[in-house]
Amino acid sequence: MLILLPPSEGKAEPAKRGRPVDLTSLPFPQLTGIRRTILDAVLARAEPPSNARLADRPAAAAGSVYTGVLYAALGYSTLGPGAKRRAHGSILVQSALWGPIGLADRIVPYKLAMDAPLTAVGPLAARWRAVLGPVLTERAGSGVVVDCRSATYAAAWRPTGDVARRTVTVRVFTEINGRRTTVSHWAKHTRGEVARWLLEAPRAPETVAAVAKIVGGHVRCELVDLGRAGRALDIVL
Repeated sequence: MLILLPPSEGKAEPAKRGRPVDLTSLPFPQLTGIRRTILDAVLARAEPPSNARLADRPAAAAGSVYTGVLYAALGYSTLGPGAKRRAHGSILVQSALWGPIGLADRIVPYKLAMDAPLTAVGPLAARWRAVLGPVLTERAGSGVVVDCRSATYAAAWRPTGDVARRTVTVRVFTEINGRRTTVSHWAKHTRGEVARWLLEAPRAPETVAAVAKIVGGHVRCELVDLGRAGRALDIVL
């Protein structure tokens, strides 16, 4: 199972002392070059000012750096040992700066959205999309992919072919008088809950149907065929 999450805008400050981020320690060493290119561009721009010391600030596990609605619902720090091990093996966060990283990977707080203008690099989603296809296709293996990313971050990699057929995109709606609408806050919260439910399930799901069954034990949901893009799990609040 591969669970894809977006980063959060809010980030916690790590300890005042500690080692800085080491790009070579992040997953997928073939991405070190593009990570360095983007980091150098951010450091050169130094905007906002908090980005000026990204290279030497103390780093901490991504699971403790990312905060916000989705990560509060996920509750990484409160997961039991088994669920935390599954999180380390299953979750990748699609960062605009660091690329795909796990919750145990050490990063520093930063300010860079996927749609932020970065003249020296160009559109960030396009830069990542040019290199992530083979990397994440291999990482997905033969298992199910649960995509909890927002549209901005999903643009960095869209599964194709056989991986797309094993992908389920989590969409969240509220329904009033039979009319469905999307609400950003609750979508983030619910995607965090979905990730936690899957991590705490007695057995990790191996198929899209198994994902729907686990989530359906907590909330009303339905599978929708998206054609070549795979399937969506529509959650109705």
